[in-house]
Amino acid sequence: MKLRNTALALVATGFISGCATGPDRKPGDPLEPMNRAVFNFNDGLDRYVAVPVAKGYQRVTPQPLRTAVSNFFSNLGDLTNAANALLQLKITDATEDFVRFAFNSTFGLGGLLDWATPAGLPKHHQDFGLTLGHWGIPSGPYLVLPLFGPSTVRDSMGLIVDVKFNPLNYMEPAVRNPLYVLQFVSVRSDLLGASDLLQQAALDKYSFVRDAYTQQRRARLRGTSDNAAPLPNYDDQGDSGASSAPAAGAPAAGALPNYADPGDAAEAPNAASGAATGAPAGVPNYTDPGETPASGAAGSTQPAAPAAAPNGASGTAAPTPPAAPSAAPADSTQPASAPVTQ
Repeated sequence: MKLRNTALALVATGFISGCATGPDRKPGDPLEPMNRAVFNFNDGLDRYVAVPVAKGYQRVTPQPLRTAVSNFFSNLGDLTNAANALLQLKITDATEDFVRFAFNSTFGLGGLLDWATPAGLPKHHQDFGLTLGHWGIPSGPYLVLPLFGPSTVRDSMGLIVDVKFNPLNYMEPAVRNPLYVLQFVSVRSDLLGASDLLQQAALDKYSFVRDAYTQQRRARLRGTSDNAAPLPNYDDQGDSGASSAPAAGAPAAGALPNYADPGDAAEAPNAASGAATGAPAGVPNYTDPGETPASGAAGSTQPAAPAAAPNGASGTAAPTPPAAPSAAPADSTQPASAPVTQ
């Protein structure tokens, strides 16, 4: 079915290319009138069929299962990536793609889990259109294919070969066709957030998609897209949970504010805490004994005096602070802060 649609698109391109040019056409997009018509058809089909199906898939399928489905088809795609890397004589990339496939197929339950990426094996994105470009075949005019979306004349030719590389193409129709449908729904589900962003950001969706596709293909042909910064995760925001990043201006975890004014010591978060023995790291140093917070916690670092002077002492008794804590430790040896007479 895919081959038939691609062939029809190529025939339509050859038929219309002679009359779809003009002085107002954008360079690289001489087929713009026809492309816009196909784009509008695809957009309507996507809005009224694909998006509702993808949203329903998200509602009934848990996030871990959706991730496993995406990993499964991504793992199969590593074979196509490896084959095209070999055709481009990129031996290192081809080796990494083959190892990724073997690793995830063996230890990732047939590709449902992606262990290769955390293990340091990068994923490459290759197809036969990029292989043709690698060997100097020009891309030709920009082309929008029915159902398949943005492409070029060169990439449309490569699409036919990529279908032959796809392992799903060699399965029985009873297994292959449902897997093709599942793959389409899975990919469309992953792009729901991106389509919402497109609706909000693009004044002309057609031009936005055309320019983004053209830039992406040029970057991949230069081999720079795989090393670029990762794109935002456009998955279902409801599954992402609360953000773990601290709010702007909030202190880092485990750090306490520095109370420069000793008069504010009584408001320190840990000043009255008696949950642990010994002063925790980072407790402010209150240097003015007169402002010591009232606390009977074990492990308090503030000076404390005996409750009464020793019996029989002559002269000046053991001094006591002006406001001694109500439950000071009995074995405190810290000096007193103010003398009193017996």
